[in-house]
Amino acid sequence: MSILVCGSVAYDTIMVFHDHFKRHILPEQIHILNVSFLVPDMRREYGGCAGNIAYNLKLLGADPLIMATVGDDAEPYRQRLHKLGLRQDHVRHVPDTFTAQAFITTDLDDNQITAFHPGAMSHSHLNRVQDASGVRLGIVSPDGREGMLDHVAQFAEAGVPFVFDPGQGMPLFSGEELLHCLKLASYCTVNDYEAKLLCERTGRSLAQLADEVDALVVTLGPEGSLIYADGGCIEIPCVKADELVDPTGCGDAHRAGLLFGIANGYDWTRTGRLASLMGSIKIASRGGQNHAPGREEIGARFVAAFGEALW
Repeated sequence: MSILVCGSVAYDTIMVFHDHFKRHILPEQIHILNVSFLVPDMRREYGGCAGNIAYNLKLLGADPLIMATVGDDAEPYRQRLHKLGLRQDHVRHVPDTFTAQAFITTDLDDNQITAFHPGAMSHSHLNRVQDASGVRLGIVSPDGREGMLDHVAQFAEAGVPFVFDPGQGMPLFSGEELLHCLKLASYCTVNDYEAKLLCERTGRSLAQLADEVDALVVTLGPEGSLIYADGGCIEIPCVKADELVDPTGCGDAHRAGLLFGIANGYDWTRTGRLASLMGSIKIASRGGQNHAPGREEIGARFVAAFGEALW
């Protein structure tokens, strides 16, 4: 089964300021803020929701299709996708743009100042779900606003079940638009903060929102997750990580587990457990795509965590 992953492909540039922001920002002068931070440590990570989700699906043994837009600076990312064996049939180059990228400065208190440039991501509507053949499952993850709305409608029109994953893109949509997307989707996944925002914007309770889809998944960080499906609520425990290093991309790893479980016909308990495991594996490494367990290791970790074989 081909899984179409619609969303962003992005670079994350992370810089570390070896001091505390609060010592350099004067509250009484905030109206004329002009500060500069020396950042001796810097690294560039490959990210974006579509890139991260596809990366984790590949670890699980799937062969996902990425649908995304990139700019003139995308060649290093394209080379990485090629090396990983991830297909680029629907990774569209938008001339005279930059690939979406975040510039993140972190201080010693783990406070962050982030600037995000959407670049080519704003042209995601140029891609069409119908252009991808053989797709039987999909996900609409954070991307350009117009592209997300179009891809939701196109999945529904094509009769392809899909996960609606509004994520950090949720502020882009009105309550009416969010409710419309839920009505067209087969599944929805949000974290606990996003779930509250979704309820607030739509004026619906979680139970009411769950009635619109086959399953509504709410992640709760270290408390695991809840899956509202079949008229009930399934509690999924968090899998203890080897160490807590970096939460960046954990949600995307979790979504890859959900997609893999759905695609392979797992029940919701098994699907949620796999998603939980993928998130715990990811959090033990920096960046969204630097963990690299093989299928054998993933299977062994699943047995250790839940006492049953994954495959």
